[in-house]
Amino acid sequence: MFIDTIPAQHAGVFAGQGQARTFDLQAGDVGYVPVAMGHYLENTGSNTLRFLETFKSDRFVDFSLDTWMAATPPELVQAHLNLDPQVMNRLRKTKALVVPE
Repeated sequence: MFIDTIPAQHAGVFAGQGQARTFDLQAGDVGYVPVAMGHYLENTGSNTLRFLETFKSDRFVDFSLDTWMAATPPELVQAHLNLDPQVMNRLRKTKALVVPE
């Protein structure tokens, strides 16, 4: 992915077995996410986040962690992630699309 915006962006890459890393990104940064690892970008600034993401495959599958957690029995998610019921109730059961304003 290539970040094309001012500073104040946060990214995370995560895998199974509790493996995860987070990064603070600035305009012009380039990041690499290994195959089969989940990732997210968070705009922690007040400007619009613009980024370019490319894939080495002709097939793309978008999978929402939020939706997956909402579809998993709440007792399992709470037991493994120690989330309170208030957080569980805010999980979306339908995917939220990222679209330009």
